[in-house]
Parts: sequence; structure tokens; C-alpha cells
Amino acid sequence: MSQTSRDLLAAARRNVRELTPHQVHEGDGRVLIDVREQDEWDQGYIAGALHLSKGYIELRIEDAVPDRSTPITLYCAGGIRSLLAARALGEMGYQDVASMSGGFGAWKDAGLHFTVPRALTAEQKLRYSRHLLMPEIGEEGQGKLLDAKVLMIGTGGLGSPAALYLAAAGVGTLGLVDFDTVDVSNLQRQILHAQDRVGMAKTQSAKIALTALNPDVHVVEHNEVLNSESAPRLFRQYDVIVNGCDNFPTRYLANDVAIFERKPLVDGGILRFEGQVSTIVPFASPCYRCRYPAPPPPEEAPSCAEAGVLGVLPGIVGVLQAAEVVKLILGIGRPLTGRLLAIDALDMRFREFRVPRDPECPVCGENPTITEPIDYEGFCAVPLTRSAAAPPVRATAG
Repeated sequence: MSQTSRDLLAAARRNVRELTPHQVHEGDGRVLIDVREQDEWDQGYIAGALHLSKGYIELRIEDAVPDRSTPITLYCAGGIRSLLAARALGEMGYQDVASMSGGFGAWKDAGLHFTVPRALTAEQKLRYSRHLLMPEIGEEGQGKLLDAKVLMIGTGGLGSPAALYLAAAGVGTLGLVDFDTVDVSNLQRQILHAQDRVGMAKTQSAKIALTALNPDVHVVEHNEVLNSESAPRLFRQYDVIVNGCDNFPTRYLANDVAIFERKPLVDGGILRFEGQVSTIVPFASPCYRCRYPAPPPPEEAPSCAEAGVLGVLPGIVGVLQAAEVVKLILGIGRPLTGRLLAIDALDMRFREFRVPRDPECPVCGENPTITEPIDYEGFCAVPLTRSAAAPPVRATAG
């Protein structure tokens, strides 16, 4: 027997619970999903809502909400499409799906707060189209990336792949700290640079490559040494710090200043066939000094120039660092906080170690003894060319 649209709507109302905008606003842990079309979303949406238009919700709901027992509330413009979509989800086995009566129009009429998303240009929608398809990112997340400011310490082996992928992802501002120039020996692994830029300042060379890849990105050159004077000034200008430095003095300084300025730091290290990645969120995770309170003696920390490094290894580690940065900006996933990811490229083995916070840590512990930036050249007793490779892991295997 055929049914009219009125019949379908009446059946949906009999089977789907409706919540008022005020009930939705009060919040009860339900996942909120906007089922309107993209042009409607662009005019405003309820903060915290996922965007799955009605035409695709059956295809994408299992990725966005895999657990069918999760309570869900749908809304549209006037409350009709969300009712029909809720009925469809119920038929798919979702156990608790409600619809907001009156839709987004009733929400606005009630004077409740809503968000107007950053408007992407047509070119940006095309460039970032694969991000926009993902409910974890979408236009809201892409706007966060475009508004983000990331500081890259070093534009060498680690900084090259990390910066390239962050630029490709649309991170709006990339700051580059490096005082070195491009050398032929860099080209085996430092893919930001090229033969015709040998002798050029690395920050300038990197800017050429990054701007060519994505003109959306504002690249800021900091062609200077990172020290106790410059580090606090630079860190304050950015949201996330990426550590790709090649010496222990800078590594310890970056850790300490990140803690002082309360900036998340994504740390990486490489040597020969081995690499390490970890993420530090000040006072919420262990810092570098929790793992390695003091640097090793020079004879135990050979540089890449002395011991060598597999050319593709920085690509693996740097891309992992870029992934951590994107997650931090978007507030999604589980960052490598309290965890150290160790990579052995020779055996192609990844191992994870749990690293607890040290209450005796001199920087982030209960009674810190280091409270201001220090230049560590003399303390570390190593030249500025020392490797970024970390000392042997002191952690519990995960």
C-alpha cells in the first residue's frame, strides 16, 4: 500500500521522541547531529554538533557513531527532515534517536547561542575537500587549521616533512626557526630544500617550498638562534611547538620554555635507523626532563654527522609529528602524551613505552628548581651540531 509524505511523517512522529530546543540546550550527553545541507550549515549551527546531511547520514553514521546504543539527537531547519532521518536510523538499529522539534529555526527563535562557521572560498573547499568529507574535521575543523599557528624548530630532516604536511593540511601560519644554510649533504633527507638553493638560508629555502605547495599558508621566517632570550618571545606567538632541532641544548631549552609558556610541544628525535616521537602538554603529561632529567655525556650521544641517519627515517618521524599537531589543533584522537613511540626502521618495528610524570622533575614537578630559560651549551658540554637522538629509553614498555 502506497503512503503519502504525510503518512510517513505521522509514522515518524509515532516512533521518534521529540525534544524541545531548551531540552537539547540543557544537554544530557547525547550526540548532536545536524542533518541540513551544506549551505544551511554555512549560515550557522549549534556548537558541538556533527554535520551529516540527511542525504548521506545512513552512509556515514556508522563511522561517526559506531556504537548503536549511543543516544543521538538530530536537528534540521524546521524539524521535519530530522524526524525522517531519526526513523531511518532507528531502522538501522540505533536504539535511542530523538529529533529536535522546530529545528534550527526554533533554536534561534528561543535566543539560544549558535555558531557561524568560517566561510571557506570555493578554491579552499576544493583543496581541502578530503578533509571536509570527514566528520571529525569538516569545515569547522578546517577553519581551526587555517586559524592555527605552529612554530617549527628546525627546517632539517624532521622539520621538512612535518612542515610540508602541515602546510598541505592548511595550517594557516607556520613559523620557521633556523639559522643554518642549505648544504649539499642536507639533500639526502631534508626534502624542503633543493640543489639550486644550496647556500641559501634554510628558512628562505623552506618558505619557497611551502608557499609553492600552498599559498594559503603564511610562512614566517625566524632566521635566528633559539636561545633563552628568543625562545619565550617566539613561543608566545604560536599555538603548538614542533621540535625538530639537532642538538641537546636546544632540545632541553625548547622543553623548558614550552612548560613555562604552557604551549604543547611535539618532540621528535632520529639517529641511524631509530626514531622517537612524543607529545608534551604542560602539566598534563610528562615533559622531556621527566624522561631524561639531564643530558648524556657527549661520547654517548654521537651526532648524525658522526653516526649517520637513514635518509627516509626523518620522513617517518616528521609525518608522525605532523599528525600529532593536527590532532592537537582539532582536539581529536589520543595524542602521544605520557607515551613514547619508538621506531626501528631496520626491523620496521614500532614500540610504545608508557612514561609517567616525575613529581621530582626540575621543571614540571611539585617543587621545580628550574623556573626560567637557561642556555645549555656549557651545561651540556656539546657543540650546537649534536644530534637530536634521545638517550636510551627509560620507561615501561607498553
